Amino acid sequence: MSVLTLKGPRWVTVRQHRRALWALPAAFAVSLAVVVALRWWASLPSGLRSDNPDGPLRVGMEYAGMALLLLPLLLGAFVAGPMVARELESGTYRLALTQSSTPRAWLASKITVAAVAAVACSAALAGVYRIGWFPLDGTHQFSWADRGPYEALGTVLVAYCLLGVAVGALVGQLVRRTLAAMSVTGLVTGLVIALLGALRWSFLPVRTLTTSSAETGVPMPAGDTLMMDSGLTTASGERLPEWTCFARSHRSNVCPDDLNVTGWYLDYHPATHYWPTQSIETAVVLALAALALWAAFAVLRTRHR
Repeated sequence: MSVLTLKGPRWVTVRQHRRALWALPAAFAVSLAVVVALRWWASLPSGLRSDNPDGPLRVGMEYAGMALLLLPLLLGAFVAGPMVARELESGTYRLALTQSSTPRAWLASKITVAAVAAVACSAALAGVYRIGWFPLDGTHQFSWADRGPYEALGTVLVAYCLLGVAVGALVGQLVRRTLAAMSVTGLVTGLVIALLGALRWSFLPVRTLTTSSAETGVPMPAGDTLMMDSGLTTASGERLPEWTCFARSHRSNVCPDDLNVTGWYLDYHPATHYWPTQSIETAVVLALAALALWAAFAVLRTRHR
């Protein structure tokens, strides 16, 4: 978005927050440089580096995953505080309304600039994350289903950033106090991320593997999977916890006859469930963002009739 092609309220918004907007490409450049340096270190011959070449890369990418999870909260807090609530709190928004600008145009300019910046920033940083994640793919805490890689490698990160922008625009008008609006927006956005993160693996039905004998142990599916639940099955179809036999016989593969255990079961999600789950979660988040955006303009209409 070039400042030279912007007009009216959008030009004013970009000028007001140009330092914060310039911080986004700076963050991208620094992140890219750090990830490339960590990849280079991990690729050095064994004589030129430590015995654990992936150590610095793994630690750096763990922090990167946490930072990307916080990105929607930070973007939403900035929209709620400096972009909306601070102008309402200080009364400077009235100046914009005297410059042949309507309240709707005033708010729309802030949301548009923030949304474009959020999409560009989240997509760029997700690309940087993928560069660092690739050598760690499938290792501990870097599977496609783990928190951090799951969000950064798909579409939900962009959706959550747009949700943060929409929630920030709404909360900024309702609270009208800079710090309080930032705190509330971060809390609401974080709760949505946590809630959907807890529910995402219930969007699609799990696949189930079973065995016909308790002595064979838990069945192992082929390929990269996310294991959800495992245990014992009985002749009546009841499911028992996997420690039931061990509690009675002190041997995991020997079950008392009165339990009528017929085998084991394993519920899991295959890797092919990744993109369908991403699509469903992205649609839910964008729907919530649209609802928050509608509410933001509804509040604006109520207060500026």
